[in-house]
Amino acid sequence: MKGSVLDRRRMLESSCAAGGLLLLKPATVFGSHANSAIEIGIVGCGNRGAWIAPLFVEHSGSHVAAVADLYPRRIEDFFRRTKLTVDPARVYKGIRSGEELIQSKLDAVVLEAAPYIFPTLANAAVKAGKHVFMAKPVAVDVPGCLEVKAAGAHARGKLNFLVDFQTRAQDAFREAMQRVRRGDIGKIILGQVSYNDTSIRPQPTEGLPPAEARMRNFYFYRALAGDLPLSRDIHVIDGANFFLGAHPEKAMGIGRSNAHSVGDCHDNYILTYWYPNDCVVAFSSTEFTTGYRDMCMRFYGTAGTLDAHYNGTVTIGGSNPWPGVQKDDTFRGGAVANIKAFIGAIRSGSVLNNVDDAVDSTLSALLGRMAADSGRVVTWEEVLRDRQRLDPRVEEGA
Repeated sequence: MKGSVLDRRRMLESSCAAGGLLLLKPATVFGSHANSAIEIGIVGCGNRGAWIAPLFVEHSGSHVAAVADLYPRRIEDFFRRTKLTVDPARVYKGIRSGEELIQSKLDAVVLEAAPYIFPTLANAAVKAGKHVFMAKPVAVDVPGCLEVKAAGAHARGKLNFLVDFQTRAQDAFREAMQRVRRGDIGKIILGQVSYNDTSIRPQPTEGLPPAEARMRNFYFYRALAGDLPLSRDIHVIDGANFFLGAHPEKAMGIGRSNAHSVGDCHDNYILTYWYPNDCVVAFSSTEFTTGYRDMCMRFYGTAGTLDAHYNGTVTIGGSNPWPGVQKDDTFRGGAVANIKAFIGAIRSGSVLNNVDDAVDSTLSALLGRMAADSGRVVTWEEVLRDRQRLDPRVEEGA
């Protein structure tokens, strides 16, 4: 597929706006880190934090200068797994560790903790003048989403704020999006979006205090991670928004718990999303599959079909066929691309900001969750009016 995928430079120049990034030229900001080491702090030393920290070192040349986590045990495990070393004075522990790290001398913070805390930390980081690289979802409820949106607006034009959606960073998905939006598959009539996997399994908690045991398995608690549509399925929900260039207008569906032995999240969902231009998207998700796994974004148009799989094939068939790729390294490759773009922008003095699209995708997942909870059709406007805050009960140690 040589020559069919846009190169990195052309992607930055022509696709940032379509991909959800606001890219400002160096002349619009003050200062540059071109000749100095970029010091980052990692907030959240669990599996995701321990996986992504070495990627920053390997692929961007940045320096992990500080880490923070609620529990010393996870910090010890982080150092064991990553082989990184940090000055003991820059290791922050406890309920306020994230805020303490943010107030220290750093160029950027990497937020990889449980999503419930992202709105608080994102606002603190932007106010402290730190660039922000953040996992998704951006929050677990609507008020949190609006807080992150406000932080993104405050950062715009001054600080990099990049939410790590891997699909949007990959050349194959970007070119597929451009082909879809220019009409290669015609008018899109129907979408099928699904995430069927057992990618996150309960972690052993024997001997841990109840509060730490709960946090060890935060993915399975709605108030900590948001439930399946947010904590995991947002990969393909964001993909639907990306390809369609819009967020859903309403949704309905069901969520059920059939297999989980930990937490209060559902383990399967079936949703219907209505998008603009009379496009209906069928969404399904399971968290207990055996013998099958796939993360699919498929769209049927009047002139063809887009068939895109996270970590798999990305192709177009029909009147304007495109061979695409047979195996896309979305999970790791997308994260690496985002890391390079984020640190590269800091070095060059450019500013990246994809917060608005990240918030829209999180709200889209919340729309599905709320529709399943209510058992009726829920509109986008209803979601925006929702003011319920989920209580993480972290400080109480529940």
